[in-house]
Amino acid sequence: MMDPEAKKQCCESLPFDVLSNLPENVIDIILMCLPFRDAVRTSILSKVWRYKWCRLPELTLDDAFWKTKNNLICHTTAITKIIYHILIFHEGPITKFTLCVPKSRSCPMIDDLIYFLAKNGIRDLVLKLPFKSEPYELPPSFFKSLHLKNLNLQNCSIVRPPTFKGLDRLIRLELCEVSISSEDLGSLISHCLLLEHLVLYIAETYSNLIEINAPRLKSFYFAGSVRSIILKNIPHLAKLLLASSDTDYFGEEKWDIVKFFESFESFSALEHIYLNMLFAAEASEVPKRLPFNLNSVKRLDISVDLYNSVEVSCALCLIRSFPYLQYMDISEAYPKYDMEEAYQVEFSSDVTFNHLREVRLTLASGSIIEMQLAKLLLANSPMLVRMLFTSSVVKGSAAVKKLVAELTTFQCASPKAEVSYIEN
Repeated sequence: MMDPEAKKQCCESLPFDVLSNLPENVIDIILMCLPFRDAVRTSILSKVWRYKWCRLPELTLDDAFWKTKNNLICHTTAITKIIYHILIFHEGPITKFTLCVPKSRSCPMIDDLIYFLAKNGIRDLVLKLPFKSEPYELPPSFFKSLHLKNLNLQNCSIVRPPTFKGLDRLIRLELCEVSISSEDLGSLISHCLLLEHLVLYIAETYSNLIEINAPRLKSFYFAGSVRSIILKNIPHLAKLLLASSDTDYFGEEKWDIVKFFESFESFSALEHIYLNMLFAAEASEVPKRLPFNLNSVKRLDISVDLYNSVEVSCALCLIRSFPYLQYMDISEAYPKYDMEEAYQVEFSSDVTFNHLREVRLTLASGSIIEMQLAKLLLANSPMLVRMLFTSSVVKGSAAVKKLVAELTTFQCASPKAEVSYIEN
């Protein structure tokens, strides 16, 4: 511990106003480490600190920013005033901007804000605008944001201008509950030539197909009507997630599994696939396997209704077509209890998993059909090292544990296979 005299001398050697004498680069670092709301409050520290926040290159106005002791500041006037101050006082480039507006009727300053950001070289933009009225329509100035690299839009409306030629530098695009025509969406994606990561959460079902044409795309996450999309020209795709909506299998036309997956033959880089098999519930005739193998796929995560024979058939068809699978995660999509034997689905045993090393099964009730699935995998996986079980619901955990206990004596194809239960 410093002695009182030395401490006194040290204090006397410092400038009277330490905060006002900090180097500019130190002040910038301090401000960048603070939440935006606290950074603005530093203006009261001294005259030197006043408006230092105005040169911050990254601004975040999210839920944490709007929160008060009581609730969110959800008044349009408050939001408008804050945005106005940013437009008036900010100096220099803004490279990253996040705006998550609480539910409000509207915010008339957002058009001006987007124009301001586009003019100041915005590269990372997040807009989440859950207005109570119509979705917010992006202004023409948005399409002039030529420096954008990462874009995340939620609850917006996009109408592409005829002269729009794309976002040449965009690498990541996320659209959630965005209103846009299938033609405009396909065109937007195809005109982002550097796009590597694409996330789409589309609530509506399109009558026309959305073409996903992105030659540099590496990952694609899609939630919505899987039947609304067609994958084309994505030779570098490594990770694919398809999560179907409940409305995906409504309609008279049967879904053709072979036709949907035929473009996958050219996806030589695809290693990881996640599928929610709901979109396959109304499939037409299902072959035992696809006409080709996807040898590059090493990991498969699949959510399937084990009591739906069509979903199970589609799942087995795909698994047979991925001969080099090493990891598999299977979740029971719809937990059921006390099902009669008449509703049981038979698993075909004419499949071998020669490269499968690890399996995770998320089950619900320890039923006969769940036991059949586990035995099928254990009996036909000569390289299996580990099979992990967990329960999707508390109600069924005891039954799943009992199933695991019974499987410990099952004769596995792999002498190294370990069967165990883990708490979820």
